[in-house]
Amino acid sequence: GRAAFGTLGIHVPSILRALVACGWFGIQTWIGGLAIAAILGALLGDPALAKDWWVQFAGFMVFWAIQMWLVVKGTESIKWLESLAAPLLIVIGMVMLGWGISEGGGLSKVLDSSYQFSKSTMVFAPQKDGGASLTMNLVADDAGTSRAKEWKFAFKKDTEADLSAAKWQPLPQGAKRSWTAQEIEGVSAIKAQFRAGTTVSSEVSAELVEPQTSGSTPWMTYLLWLTAMVAFWATLALNISDITRYAASQRDQVMGQFIGLPTTMTLYAFIGVAVTCAAIVIFPDILVTQDAPWDPIRLIARFNDQPVMMITAQLAILLATLSTNIAANVISPANSFANLAPHRISFRTGGLITGVVGIVILPWKLMGVIVGFLLTYGAILGPVVGVLLADYYVIRNKELDLEGLYQADGPYRYSGGFHVAAFVSLGLGVGLVLAGLFVPALKPLYDMGWFSGFVLSFVTYLLIGRKSAQSR
Repeated sequence: GRAAFGTLGIHVPSILRALVACGWFGIQTWIGGLAIAAILGALLGDPALAKDWWVQFAGFMVFWAIQMWLVVKGTESIKWLESLAAPLLIVIGMVMLGWGISEGGGLSKVLDSSYQFSKSTMVFAPQKDGGASLTMNLVADDAGTSRAKEWKFAFKKDTEADLSAAKWQPLPQGAKRSWTAQEIEGVSAIKAQFRAGTTVSSEVSAELVEPQTSGSTPWMTYLLWLTAMVAFWATLALNISDITRYAASQRDQVMGQFIGLPTTMTLYAFIGVAVTCAAIVIFPDILVTQDAPWDPIRLIARFNDQPVMMITAQLAILLATLSTNIAANVISPANSFANLAPHRISFRTGGLITGVVGIVILPWKLMGVIVGFLLTYGAILGPVVGVLLADYYVIRNKELDLEGLYQADGPYRYSGGFHVAAFVSLGLGVGLVLAGLFVPALKPLYDMGWFSGFVLSFVTYLLIGRKSAQSR
């Protein structure tokens, strides 16, 4: 990175990547905290306790403190755990998959239920006469009948929709409802809850917007999620060398990544989809897809009638999360912060900074906007990768002055340590992509943020950076 951005300029993309890692550190720590909350609820014989936010936050802080203690002690102390984490996760995943297929009536039935996730729970759309219609896509039983029998709703106007005063009423026929223009005057959104007997769903909201046309929606949806998945790996793509440098040979690290990453990601993506689909078949109290157990901790927490099994499984996930979080989300930002001032910030101090930022970034809030988080930081890191690859593979043809990389006044100092062409390329890529958040015409650039940012910065750097880079 020094060759492309300059000996001082490299700190900018390094810190950008570090801040993203801090976000993921906080998210993974919050997930670990949920496991601790579930364990505490089981030990005290009160599973509902695990749903209390303050109990979850206490679990988060306990898990955070454990990780910070390991950072201070030295990450070498859990190397034995890192070797167990991957096998442990695979075993847990296969057990959950086997359970889902067995209890869900077979793989075919489980996967057939996936259609229930293909539509939004509520679609609130304007009509030509100025009114509005609401279509509800609720979880259905084997006969195709909605499990929910009642609902209540509230409109959002100048203030947030408040369901506390709303009354329960029978679900409308066909799970559809319309309002006249007068009835929805000033309305911008709707919030609803659904009920079947004593079972009540979580609150569901929908904005009053024109429904998307069917033409390009499936492809755009696919590209959006593909971009989010690429962004998920975009962090480690920038600093995987922090880990692979310990490999015995180049072949070992290439084969390790080629075999280990695509296969396990595909396996776990399938397990996640299959087990979530199985859950809505198995658990009759799931009335809306938002309430399906999308993560293993929520799924395992449902087995509160088997506390020993539940606690054992939660501990296994906790250990695997601990190992993964430190390896993937502490080492890189700790190094980045330490490199800012090597004489003042040690690796341990950098790790503690990571932990503090992981709290300040409010990971419980990020969990609610995870797709936006992925797309936004993908739009930032994609252009970084574009500049790096254009510089190393195309302009320099994989040739670097190794000594010059570490010389304060060496060939890669550029203008005061910063390579202007690299930052212009980075700024253009990031700026145009993030503009898609505010300019409707540029929204496709944002939805495919990692790819569009990568291409924009890659091409721009080739056009304006070749001369200054080749002269070094």
